[in-house]
Amino acid sequence: MRTLSAHTIRSALAALFFMLVFPVFAQEPMTFDKEPLVIQTASGKTFNFIVEVADTNEQRQRGLMYRKQMAQDAGMIFDFGVSRRVQMWMENTILPLDMLFVDSTGTIRNIKQNAVPYSEDIIDSMTSVKYVIELNAGVTARLGIKTGDRVMSATTTKRK
Repeated sequence: MRTLSAHTIRSALAALFFMLVFPVFAQEPMTFDKEPLVIQTASGKTFNFIVEVADTNEQRQRGLMYRKQMAQDAGMIFDFGVSRRVQMWMENTILPLDMLFVDSTGTIRNIKQNAVPYSEDIIDSMTSVKYVIELNAGVTARLGIKTGDRVMSATTTKRK
């Protein structure tokens, strides 16, 4: 019969510890700055939101994961710093979301409505964008927000 060394046992216990504890830490709240955001439709209607700003890699990776609720006038803006094709997914995201893919001029180029919670399916911007805005699912349909509408916030108007 073979016995396990103390080193092997410690390594196994350490691995088990990190497997159990890391997911708990991943769900810890992350702090985001907030700012007003306005969406203006082609017909001239304006809708006001308060969004959290995800402008670091860590914040963009976390996004709205693990959130169980969000106010109807709330959301998140992901600032990628440069225009590029963006791919997102809903892993560990509890809330169904609408995703607005916005170019550097603040124009909505694509919308993914009702992204499915926990889905690992890739949601592609289909074109170069600088920002992604996530709102509660159904908001874009209910308010009539469409491709070509404009987004204005401190993030979308700052010069980099």
